[in-house]
Amino acid sequence: MGRYRKPDPELLTKTNYITRDGYDKLEKELTYLWKDERPLITKSVSEAAAQGDRSENAEYIYGKKRLREIDWRVRFLTKRLEILKVIYPSSEQEGKVFFGAWVELENDDGELTKIRIVGPDEIDVYKKWISIDAPMARALIGKQVDEEAWVQTPTGKVCYNVNVISYKAPQEESLQEPEG
Repeated sequence: MGRYRKPDPELLTKTNYITRDGYDKLEKELTYLWKDERPLITKSVSEAAAQGDRSENAEYIYGKKRLREIDWRVRFLTKRLEILKVIYPSSEQEGKVFFGAWVELENDDGELTKIRIVGPDEIDVYKKWISIDAPMARALIGKQVDEEAWVQTPTGKVCYNVNVISYKAPQEESLQEPEG
């Protein structure tokens, strides 16, 4: 029996919702770490250990460090996947902003922003996927097209108008120029 550890407060404070794609991505990462990367690192550490003095063997030291990182991530993913709840969009959500929605917003200056509301494990700054726990997501939940959402930001309150709500992934814009 292992020693007692307090539950990770980060795991307890996060919303435990995730999209199906997000869940599959975490499962894929766990499988890769456990079945592919860990055996390779273990083999290289064994080979480095067989070379003799371990105190000055950079391959051995780095390999052991990487094994600790992999083991930590595997434990985290295993615990996290156990408590996550996959949320599927329902037809009752259509027309309102809820978990998993792609939303197009317009601010007072007429600037358009497209975001998606996802779980905290799926946040992606480049794709503009925000956590359901974020102030903007909280302000948008339940809103309909043409409604305003006021979001408290560090610089003050900002008003956003909801232009489009969708639960299907938007089509990728073509990078090719039209012919003609």
